[in-house]
Amino acid sequence: MQTDTVFAGPVPQLYDRHLGPILFQPFADVIAERIGAGDRQILETAAGTGIVTHAMAAKSPDSAILATDLNQAMLDVAAAKRGGGRVRWQPADAQSLPFDDGAFDAVVSSFGVMFMPDKEAAYREARRVLRPGGRFLFTVWDRLDANPLARIATETLAHVFPDDPPQFMARTPHGYNDRRRIEADLRQAGFTAVAIEEIRRDTNVPSALEPAMGLCQGTPLRGEIEARDGGDLARATRAVEAGLRDRFGEGPFRAPLQALLVTAS
Repeated sequence: MQTDTVFAGPVPQLYDRHLGPILFQPFADVIAERIGAGDRQILETAAGTGIVTHAMAAKSPDSAILATDLNQAMLDVAAAKRGGGRVRWQPADAQSLPFDDGAFDAVVSSFGVMFMPDKEAAYREARRVLRPGGRFLFTVWDRLDANPLARIATETLAHVFPDDPPQFMARTPHGYNDRRRIEADLRQAGFTAVAIEEIRRDTNVPSALEPAMGLCQGTPLRGEIEARDGGDLARATRAVEAGLRDRFGEGPFRAPLQALLVTAS
């Protein structure tokens, strides 16, 4: 759906505040560890609010990072953060990059490719702007049933809106994790070496309200909730909070996360 890529209004700030530390920071550190000494010129696509960007800049301060995203509002939040390293911010569509062939040693994307309508086009563009021997690293969320925070939110909202349950989480963030399809798409785009790793992390969650706020109000799921009859955002958020509290307690608690880390060259 076209609305799945809309991060506007208060969404970027809520996304960064409530989901950044819980969902994305653990995997940002994984990607930052994979940046090598030879990765001097790095392009990041779908950089969002800069969580991976700042992790890479801290780990590899001598690397030049060009962080791009389709949504200027997300980049505005990212650029406002304090951080070292050589980072530039620029709006760009990962499916049609405005950069020269072979300009980068590495292309990185953290939980972004799921939102790209034409994934093969994005992969071809990543390959085009990589130097010979360069690497394309990206993460995608694994199955919904392996990520209970998102699963509980989805199941709870199906009870809140039984006639038209919001399916954003299942459709998009957790909708692209078939390893055979990912590898086939990358090979179709011209990559010849593809490795896919399952990465599991336990994340620290301060309270049940934090992921409920982030998922319901800091993602495009917000628009799906508000578009429904009786789409009371506060009521939906409270319901998800209650569902998470029933499973994990009020908090703080630890919750499992599972993603796939893909390396293509």
